[in-house]
Amino acid sequence: MTLEEIHGQQPMPEGNDWTQGAGTALHELLVSAQRRGCLTAGVYESAKLMNVDPDNVAFCVLAADQEDEGDIALQIHFTLIQAFCCENDIDIVRVNDVAKLAAIVGPSEDSGEPRDLHCILITNPNEEGWKDPALEKLNLFCEESRNVNDWVPTITLPE
Repeated sequence: MTLEEIHGQQPMPEGNDWTQGAGTALHELLVSAQRRGCLTAGVYESAKLMNVDPDNVAFCVLAADQEDEGDIALQIHFTLIQAFCCENDIDIVRVNDVAKLAAIVGPSEDSGEPRDLHCILITNPNEEGWKDPALEKLNLFCEESRNVNDWVPTITLPE
């Protein structure tokens, strides 16, 4: 049984302005975080970072396509990451289109190879006072989602 099933999750309506604005905000946040070097991609890389420095994690994105829904190991990782994020007050969202995410984030800068985008963490940069308006919008979106018992809201990225 999942957290959503226990709490009787009712997702926010798709046509909601919050949902559309959240997709745009997530796109902006990913671009900004990558430019600043504050983006960690990959389930294992994210798990290592959360284990070492959870206070430095500002936001978490879990991504899965339709074919990933049957991957039991990935779903177990998602459940553990969700629990960790909830325990450490890290806002978390889901994205159902890994291809759109790959178009935004791109390949690995080191090797140029496609990277694991099933989990992406946004970390706090070393710069003092860095406030990203997109992150603030997403934090507000997550708070509003929790108010309607949607603990891990799904965001649709813009075209």
